[in-house]
Amino acid sequence: MNEEIRKFQEDKEKNIAAIGADNDLKALGMKFMLDTAHKKYSYNFSWMGRPIIAYPQDMIAMQEIIWDVKPDLIIETGVAHGGSIVYYASLLEMIGNDGIVIGIDIDIRKHNRDLIEEHPMFKRIKLIEGSSLSADVVKQVSEIASAKKKIMVCLDSNHTHEHVLEELKLYAPFVSVDSYCVVFDTAVEDMPADYDWGIRPWGKGNNPKTAVWEYLKAHDNFEINKSIDNKLLISVAPDGFLKRVK
Repeated sequence: MNEEIRKFQEDKEKNIAAIGADNDLKALGMKFMLDTAHKKYSYNFSWMGRPIIAYPQDMIAMQEIIWDVKPDLIIETGVAHGGSIVYYASLLEMIGNDGIVIGIDIDIRKHNRDLIEEHPMFKRIKLIEGSSLSADVVKQVSEIASAKKKIMVCLDSNHTHEHVLEELKLYAPFVSVDSYCVVFDTAVEDMPADYDWGIRPWGKGNNPKTAVWEYLKAHDNFEINKSIDNKLLISVAPDGFLKRVK
């Protein structure tokens, strides 16, 4: 490695570690999330015309991971408007391999499906409608995954502990070594206990982060990449960037 590049990388790692050790900065990041959550900050962004419903910081982190891993399959549970699957498909298009994205949702609404199917990136997308926990859906994913070598998984559907834990059990095994299973909305655990989630069933003690913690107790082939959390500061996925290490 070129000496200047090596030093830049070392400096970056030191910067990230320093940010991660700064509790005041982390508190500012949480304050931002709390102050903007009810204003639906994450709903204000799109990618190539499709609403992405995500924090820009997390999407940059996903770009870094996808570029490093260069997966030939990305599996995502939760489709909504399709912005994230279009985003991942566009990154695979730029990488130039034969990668595809599977988008799974129990209810892909017709107006969203129509716009996704009309999108230029749909050539790299396969939509599967059904519960991510159903045997039929898992079978369809398994058949596609059997022909792929580098696989990533993104879990972003029902955010209850029970559902995410079952998704982890079903989909994390598809992840290839040195790739990632990214669990979104783990930040629910970090919100105040009295935070108003409306009619949604998840909350403190019952959310994706608690599912991640439980899953990792029995699966040492994944580790939380804390350096991603440290550099982002503002993220819906703290403790959710799980790297497969063996």
